[in-house]
Amino acid sequence: ILTHTMPAQYEGLSLRELERALHVGTPARDGRIFTVRREGVEVVQYWKEGKQFTEYRTPVGAVRTAMHFAADLDAQGLPGRVEEFPLKGPADYRVWEWIIEHTYWDPAYDDYRAYDAEIGDDGLPMVAVGDVPFHEFLLDLAGYDDAFYQLADHRREIEHLLGVMTEVQRERLWPVILHSPARLILHGVHLSSQFTPPPLFEKYILPYYAEFMPLVHAAGKAVAMHADNDTSQILELIERAGWDMVECFITAPMVPVTLERAREVWGNRVIIWGGIPSLLLSPSVPESEFREYMDKLFRTIAPGDAFILGVADNVMPDSLIERVALVSEMVEERGWYPIQAEG
Repeated sequence: ILTHTMPAQYEGLSLRELERALHVGTPARDGRIFTVRREGVEVVQYWKEGKQFTEYRTPVGAVRTAMHFAADLDAQGLPGRVEEFPLKGPADYRVWEWIIEHTYWDPAYDDYRAYDAEIGDDGLPMVAVGDVPFHEFLLDLAGYDDAFYQLADHRREIEHLLGVMTEVQRERLWPVILHSPARLILHGVHLSSQFTPPPLFEKYILPYYAEFMPLVHAAGKAVAMHADNDTSQILELIERAGWDMVECFITAPMVPVTLERAREVWGNRVIIWGGIPSLLLSPSVPESEFREYMDKLFRTIAPGDAFILGVADNVMPDSLIERVALVSEMVEERGWYPIQAEG
């Protein structure tokens, strides 16, 4: 839709209309249960040399980010590229601690209820509430390229920052989540074998979820992780952390982990939402190979417990929408519970 390359029969349809035309559900990711408020932080944006800079100014100093936007990315419906991250050293950590200490999550439960009513029977809203502090530092605050150098050079200061982030979230964010009407929470994104390997996962991620998960489960909510990365080395840790579901769960041939391996490790204890690597929808993959993969998928997931069929990570700009329609036909033919291993 964003690239305006839809076949004629789908031209002009909204996303929801297209989902219905293709007989698929909606992932319903746009619900929210809070708005974020930062007191005493002045946010200033400006353009310079083709980049958009954002400065966060506080009484104890300022940090900034830079985004590069390009026509080729926009043409593919893709966002800009981060070229400068806010945290570059200890002086920035102190500024960010001040920002975190002055951050509040104000409930927006009526917004969620309205969105839930809008989605209706087409899906269950999955509400994103942010990332685990350690991975937020890696991905959004320091950036993968520099974060591990910073961790090696300034471990004590970074661990203090992570402690502040966790404490503030525990006191201000967690209660908003627990008392919300949302039933499915997305908390944790892009964790991977490469950037959150077992030693770092065990040290910085497991302790956070050991506190969070019992509370949210006791409140009757399920928690998902956005698993669009190589999780081959952290499958066991994902279950130990307590996630109920991995969504956009990406598998071979795009990453080393297979659907069979995930089932072997998790059984039916962790719900898998995914199963179709987006590469399989590309015109570069012969249709015969696509059909062979789908046949194997139905055999792997039989009888169909703890599984939601979806594309991981996304239906990409070059994807053949006809193959999405073909998947719906396959589901109509073979997707009735209990699914038979042999079609």
